[in-house]
Amino acid sequence: MNFFFRCFMSERTSDPDRFDSKILDILAVDGRISVTELARRIGLSKSPTQARLRRLEETGTIRGYRALFDPIRLGRDHVAFVEVKLTDTRESALAEFNAAVLKIPEVEQCHLIAGAFDYLLKVRTDGMTGYRGVLAERISTLPYLANTSTYVAMQAVKEESINTADLV
Repeated sequence: MNFFFRCFMSERTSDPDRFDSKILDILAVDGRISVTELARRIGLSKSPTQARLRRLEETGTIRGYRALFDPIRLGRDHVAFVEVKLTDTRESALAEFNAAVLKIPEVEQCHLIAGAFDYLLKVRTDGMTGYRGVLAERISTLPYLANTSTYVAMQAVKEESINTADLV
């Protein structure tokens, strides 16, 4: 069972089937596919495919569509992972930290972690100087911040959530 189907089943609002799974797999790779082509690939006619797609959108299983950009071509090839330790981990402190970190555009991802530190941030900038500025002016001013540790990525081996070769 593939990743998207498992996620769909864990939060489902109706019983998914193989057609829903195929729709999610295809859209994960090509969000601009026409309904006609999507229907052809999953083996249904256009009307039932549109109905399934609409249901997946209305139930929130499909949250939206977006363009993916190449960060290297945009000059944002510096990636740092930042471990964050907080001084307070009560719910109100976590909520305040979460709200503040959402306002930092260079933070691509932020995960609450069960472990030796509290959060792991993925920060993308245009270089080490840019990262130092984000760390000094934005990250270091986050509420309840006790300390950080930075790890600079040398190469992205895999950044996609799925292997597109498996979906052809």
